[in-house]
Amino acid sequence: MSDPKVLAAQQWVNATYGAVSGYNRCPENGKTGWLTMYSLTRGLQHELGITTLSDSFGPTTLGKLTERGPIKPDHPNKNIIRIIQHALFCKGYWGGNADGNYDTTTMVAIRSLKERAGLGPDPDSWVQPKIFKALLNMDAYVLLSGGNEEVRMIQQYLNGVYFDRSTFFLSPCDGHYTRDVQTALMKAIQYELGVPPDQATGAFGPTTQAGLRRTLVAPGMPTDTWYRLFSAACVFNGTTSGVTAKFTMNWTGELEQYIRAFQKFSMLSESGRGDYQTWAQLLVSTGDPDRPAGACDTRFHISVARARALVAAGYKVVGRYLDEDPTSTLDKEIQPGELEAIFTGGMRVFPISQYNARQVGDFTYTQGYQHALKAHNRAVGYGFNRGTVIYFAVDYDATDPEISSNIVPYFNGVQAGLASQGKRYIAGVYGSRNVCARVSSEAYARFSFVSGMSYGFSGNLGFPMPSNWSFNQIKEFKFSANGDVFDLDRVVHRSTVDPGVGRDGIGSSETPVDAYLTYIDRLYQTAVAYNKGNPSLRVMEYLRYPNYVDVYSGWETLIGDVDRDWIRYAEANGPAKVHSFKDPSYGVTINVDHFGATANAVFLKGRGDGVAANRGDFGGWGGDLSTFYGEWRANGDEYASGYAFCMDRLAKITVVSSFSFGDLIEDVDGYLIGMACKNGARIDQQIRAHIGGSGHLSRFKRFFEDRYQGKGGDIVECARHMLEDVDGDTTLAALRTAAIKKTGGWNTLLPGHMPADKLNPFLQGYADTILRVVGQENARRGTS
Repeated sequence: MSDPKVLAAQQWVNATYGAVSGYNRCPENGKTGWLTMYSLTRGLQHELGITTLSDSFGPTTLGKLTERGPIKPDHPNKNIIRIIQHALFCKGYWGGNADGNYDTTTMVAIRSLKERAGLGPDPDSWVQPKIFKALLNMDAYVLLSGGNEEVRMIQQYLNGVYFDRSTFFLSPCDGHYTRDVQTALMKAIQYELGVPPDQATGAFGPTTQAGLRRTLVAPGMPTDTWYRLFSAACVFNGTTSGVTAKFTMNWTGELEQYIRAFQKFSMLSESGRGDYQTWAQLLVSTGDPDRPAGACDTRFHISVARARALVAAGYKVVGRYLDEDPTSTLDKEIQPGELEAIFTGGMRVFPISQYNARQVGDFTYTQGYQHALKAHNRAVGYGFNRGTVIYFAVDYDATDPEISSNIVPYFNGVQAGLASQGKRYIAGVYGSRNVCARVSSEAYARFSFVSGMSYGFSGNLGFPMPSNWSFNQIKEFKFSANGDVFDLDRVVHRSTVDPGVGRDGIGSSETPVDAYLTYIDRLYQTAVAYNKGNPSLRVMEYLRYPNYVDVYSGWETLIGDVDRDWIRYAEANGPAKVHSFKDPSYGVTINVDHFGATANAVFLKGRGDGVAANRGDFGGWGGDLSTFYGEWRANGDEYASGYAFCMDRLAKITVVSSFSFGDLIEDVDGYLIGMACKNGARIDQQIRAHIGGSGHLSRFKRFFEDRYQGKGGDIVECARHMLEDVDGDTTLAALRTAAIKKTGGWNTLLPGHMPADKLNPFLQGYADTILRVVGQENARRGTS
């Protein structure tokens, strides 16, 4: 949307400096952005007498401003004041009449910016050189959508305490942890360690490391500064295993709880104190590169002798390449007999797929598809069992725009290629923290192999560790044993996430879902033997029992109780319960009881007519969407945009929410199986065809076409009906309200009272999430 004051700024700066040598015109579209800020910066440089103009507000510009002192009402250069006023407009402040008069309105705007940035009251409201620098960038000093208020408090604290240090510049106060904010924290730590300001670079160098080795954060410290800085680093690293850190000036039980959770998550010794290894892991992607590491990876072949030497050195798992680019001369792929040598030597293995992968041009959808086919064929050739995770590599510092334009499409191609072969193998991702997090979130890679040793990658600075990390590469060195020397990467391993492949992971015809399918077969046979009612219905009832029954849970009110005599009969005569299994398409954990409850609801209540929603819908996607709406409202201060909330937290592999990716699969599978059984199919046969056959490869597409008639608009309208109107079913309306308030709180604004311009983006976010997973399934070779 065009802003007339921004447009006026663009027109003024172009008209004033358009003829100046070295000036670059900005677009005159009324939309603020870097190009406008660059033009204002070049205009300022011209006013300061700088002849070689630049987009960068660097040392020369800062030095020339410092010579003049703060810009204040009596400043003689009206054009410099106009640049300030226009910059204020571009940052969302009312800067005055933009006439070059530094009036009360301009002073109020500067005062507001400083206060929001954490600098406190400023009665003079002058523009110091570093404030001018802050005016001419795109940093925000208010909480932005998706931002965290705790992060914003830290940003304001750092600005307020350290702004007067010569090498500290104003950092944004928008609630988002970024590379600049990370640098600000590192500089603050360096100042407190006694590093001279002109040597405080924000890098995690030897002096900083030595200082932090002497700085144990524990109860009884003489000042509150280290508690503040350490807890700030904890906050920046996000929620860990469900535990969230708070910015604090004291040692608290909450801080210790977070430290222990973070240490466990990071595979560190659980001391509950801010020791050096914890400091390092909080601050830099390598952490302490010399800490214990139970895994490794290498391009060199592993013989029995090498495997035994590696085991003796503490390494239990090794990453090896399935194949290599035909142009390569490194000879790095797994050799005949090598897997047996690895196992004989006492190690496990995890497979890596990489073809060049060192520049953005190496990544397209088509290349991802072809690489997946090659990886599949090689993995089959080596005998890797179904369900093995293959890590597809992004071996360069991909920027955020490149991740959007190339990396995510590449992994969509990988998923499509693996699916075309029946999804025998699960896609994982190797790359920077940002690459791993985004590919896991947007292309559903199951696990992350993080290139942590590339600490200088922009994708490793200002990004927390992805929650699904399984391997973290921290150091490259030459391994030496008995005169044998070869290059090796040290890798920290979370064996509970991906244990790697042992001898039992090679050559078996079993699948990860066989136990579940056998369980369903036996449960159905038990229901037939019970001989009361529809055996498929009895199976659904037993699957949802005991978590999705009874009045207090709402399920008895929604669809009625289960046959209690059947439950007792099945417990006495049926198979031992299977509570979960790994989905064959994505490797996520599927909870059998939630699937069973959804199928039971759809079987008994069907689906809504057209875009209308009913109890059958609420038993699956509708109930989850209701709780997710409540979750959005509970986080409304951080997420003004419901669409942004959906994009960040709805149906994500790496994010814990009330509507996870596993929940979506359970909803979709429950709908498909429930409807099939409602139409007369047997549940054991349907589940076997769906999970044990190829049905899971097109689950989202079939759900979209059957429930929403294949129309994106129907997704939105059906979701609206679920949240706002359920055709006079007062009981369902009450259950929906209870679901919303369960996650949102008792005073949550209900969807029916939400303005359309606020609710519609949330509904569209749900629709676009469905369309994304449908699009990934549609994107098979030869389809659109």
